[in-house]
Amino acid sequence: MAKKNINEMSFLDHLEDLRWHLIRIVIAVVVIAGGAFLAKGFIFDYLIFGPSKTDFYTYKILCDVTQYFGMDTSFCYEELPFRIQSRTMSGQFSAHIWVSITAGIVIGFPYILYELWKFISPALHENERKHSRGFIIVASGLFFIGVLFGYYVVCPLSINFLGSYQVSSQVHNDFDLDSYISLVRSSVLAAGLVFELPILIYFLTKIGLVTPEFLKKYRKYALIIVLVLSAIITPPDIASQIIVAVPILILYEVSIHISRIVIRNQKRREKNIKIRH
Repeated sequence: MAKKNINEMSFLDHLEDLRWHLIRIVIAVVVIAGGAFLAKGFIFDYLIFGPSKTDFYTYKILCDVTQYFGMDTSFCYEELPFRIQSRTMSGQFSAHIWVSITAGIVIGFPYILYELWKFISPALHENERKHSRGFIIVASGLFFIGVLFGYYVVCPLSINFLGSYQVSSQVHNDFDLDSYISLVRSSVLAAGLVFELPILIYFLTKIGLVTPEFLKKYRKYALIIVLVLSAIITPPDIASQIIVAVPILILYEVSIHISRIVIRNQKRREKNIKIRH
């Protein structure tokens, strides 16, 4: 049966269409998660537990930088002062399952966007679809850049600070497996979503909720929000918060520029329409 025109579809037809898009998303995530489940050695030994090892790439760079400038050498050590343990019968198996599902979502993010875009795009005008053709590529690129930033910057900074923090030398840090994985997962996903800020501003500008003037007017409040956000997703030390805050502030400035371009294009189209009439 031919697919109905969007103007002829009822509310239930839209729900049915959305259901099939969601089913395909779930199938894709499950298939990718299955592959991640089989690649247990690589996923856990190299990715998940990578930031817990002293030879992790970020620690080497930070150690070299701090030594070069004669600063604190807390990133230069032979062994991280904590251990990771599992204290429940199903702890390791549950961790294996949920990490695989998370991998399915992260790796399958472009396809998830593709399916959601296929559901939304019929409601857009032809010129809007034309100007949004690179949406999936740009949004996926920003997400993966954010994921890498979370993995190589936010995650090791948090693990280094929290893993070496002690209230007393009599207390040794033994972290539960679920707690450690939760930190890695939240660092990666939070950074990936934060890096979608330009995309969010683009659509908010398109529907008229945000303007460049609004973004510039409330820039100082945005700075406070960014610092608070950085304090939430990083350990409570100034250096780490600044390292995380700077890219977010750059994204905010980029978003202002994107909003300005959207407004300019809208005014140009309105002007062309008036000329034609």
